[in-house]
Amino acid sequence: MSCVIEMKKVSFDAQNRSLVNGISYQFDEGRTTALVGPSGCGKSTVLKLAAGLILPSEGQVFYHDKDIARMNRAENLVFRQEGAVVFQDSALWANQSLFQILELPLRLHFPRMTPAERERRVREVAYEAGYRKDLGIRPAQLSMGEQKMIAFARAMVCSPNLLYLDEWTESLDDNASRRLINIVKNMRKQGASIILVSHDIRIIRDLADIVVIINKGQVLLWLTREQITRDEDISRYLEGDMEE
Repeated sequence: MSCVIEMKKVSFDAQNRSLVNGISYQFDEGRTTALVGPSGCGKSTVLKLAAGLILPSEGQVFYHDKDIARMNRAENLVFRQEGAVVFQDSALWANQSLFQILELPLRLHFPRMTPAERERRVREVAYEAGYRKDLGIRPAQLSMGEQKMIAFARAMVCSPNLLYLDEWTESLDDNASRRLINIVKNMRKQGASIILVSHDIRIIRDLADIVVIINKGQVLLWLTREQITRDEDISRYLEGDMEE
């Protein structure tokens, strides 16, 4: 199985703290990998490094054998088009309407699309994510759950092959959460590569092909789907009861 993202001896420091410490790991193409660990263990930082949102203090991150830090503009645009992130805090632009937020990736990556085509795609992904209200309003007028829907729709608008999900079902009710999980399941069936962070054991068991346990910014161990199915107890890794 080919590798879509590879981290080689990756470390990341911020505010005089070491958040990730020498991680080397390959994320396989077409598989769903869950990053698991207690709060503050570094899993969201690992996800951001894998997505190229932050660059390592040391080491390298590769996308299909290309060093993300050394990509030229054309290579970086392809990387950004094929991958999409749903942030834990939604990260919606406060000074733009929901429509503008959803339309911007299409303007950037598909400049030949007509305004009518962009509008059709924007409304399609918003509806699929469960948002049924006015797209002309700004994020401040939304509930936290509605912001998550728009953040998810933004990630879907360019039909990514690589998806990064950081606690993407938080603040959603059961129906809304189930809707987004089903969309991710369909992407998984179609061969998308998915890297996710979640504290929800049900989601991890339901979606993950591989569970990577992170502790103190390092990979402690990883489990296959078969090990998860055999009721490997991962709850203690979520709660911080880690082996040294």
